[in-house]
Amino acid sequence: MGYKVVVAGATGNVGREMLNILAEREFPVDEIVALASRKSLGTEISFGDKTLKTKDLDTFDFTGWDIALFAVGSDATKIYAPRAAAAGCVVIDNSSLYRYDPQVPLVVPEVNAEAVDGYTAKNIIANPNCSTAQMVVALKPLHDRARIKRVVVATYQSVSGAGKEGIDELWDQTKGMYVPGQEVAPKKFTKQIAFNVIPHIDVFLDDGSTKEEWKMVAETKKILDKAIKVTATCVRVPVFVGHSEAINIEFDEPLDWQEATDILREAPGVLVIDKREAGGYITPVECVGDYATYVSRIRQDPTVDNGLNIWVVSDNLRKGAALNAVQIAEVLGKRCLKKG
Repeated sequence: MGYKVVVAGATGNVGREMLNILAEREFPVDEIVALASRKSLGTEISFGDKTLKTKDLDTFDFTGWDIALFAVGSDATKIYAPRAAAAGCVVIDNSSLYRYDPQVPLVVPEVNAEAVDGYTAKNIIANPNCSTAQMVVALKPLHDRARIKRVVVATYQSVSGAGKEGIDELWDQTKGMYVPGQEVAPKKFTKQIAFNVIPHIDVFLDDGSTKEEWKMVAETKKILDKAIKVTATCVRVPVFVGHSEAINIEFDEPLDWQEATDILREAPGVLVIDKREAGGYITPVECVGDYATYVSRIRQDPTVDNGLNIWVVSDNLRKGAALNAVQIAEVLGKRCLKKG
């Protein structure tokens, strides 16, 4: 016996990926429905070898449905997630709305799968920020071995993290660079993104950090360990899909790079590509469409006691969003709902 599954926001980049991954991983689905805003009503969406027509999120009755994967943004989530939860449908939400609610578990299955059990407080489970998700997958096995006390991370985040508008702006600006008179001014981003990098994601806070940077700090503490000190610089780069991160880690006790490599090779969700030669590392182009969180450039940091540097790359639309949501649904089914 399978589940009755809702995908809300099915016409967006993440919603489409959710449907693709549900089919790829053969999630036990008895019935599935794709929901979207009224303006997208009737849009055809692929689910495996089937074609679904979107239904109206605003009028949908969640009664009798088991799991709803939400990819509709915080404003819509604020309206529809409580409605679904009250109807007995467990919401797995990709927005930032519930991530910092102490009654809502924030889950990365390779890291804190047991936290799913707390869904009963509000019938809602939060999906973390894309940049946080891939980082904690790589940090968890190392933390278990040597206990991390400080993390310094610089991110290189693709434009797909800003949605379709971000992808379109990079594409249009890149084309416009080669056609005089067809230059495209920044609209989605604060500065030109083509052939440029922008050290600004989300709004600025009073201390000079951005909200994206704050998210990485707060979410790492909630998911992995509240005692870990984290500082982040988040940068948007002219890459369509795939987030990269340069991570410096300081441990409580010694951990050499060889042992760290062995630990990461055995870690769930991690794939090590690290040959210490030209091309012996992973880049965003190579990770697109894959499930893994890739780790390369594993090396000692000689400037601090017990320090390591690693390079982490993942498909942000998959592990950073859609895949993690489906993995949460899988854990939820095995640990709590137990129908499939």
